[in-house]
Amino acid sequence: MATKPEVKVKKQIKDLLEKHKAYYFTPVTSGFGTSGVPDFVACIKGKFVGIEAKAGKGQTTALQDKNLTQIMDAGGVAIVVNETGIEDLRLLLEVGLPTQGALFDMMLKGEMK
Repeated sequence: MATKPEVKVKKQIKDLLEKHKAYYFTPVTSGFGTSGVPDFVACIKGKFVGIEAKAGKGQTTALQDKNLTQIMDAGGVAIVVNETGIEDLRLLLEVGLPTQGALFDMMLKGEMK
């Protein structure tokens, strides 16, 4: 059985987070959780980071956008990444994250239409 594209993206993100010794978890939303939480909630070198994984033409939902914006507004870093942005995410983790809230949308919008 073939692996779903988003599962592959999540595996690549997980591998990068582990390589950079990040603390992270993948929230499981249910009737008791909060919907729209990013796929990865992490602390990377003292910075709070939410990462939403997408594949192909997948887009964030309004609720995911709201959560990512709240992370950014609180001073954290919000990242949206698909398979085309994995290399950019790797570079961002190597160079360093900003000290204030920021949103990094690492999906090639021109290709997403």
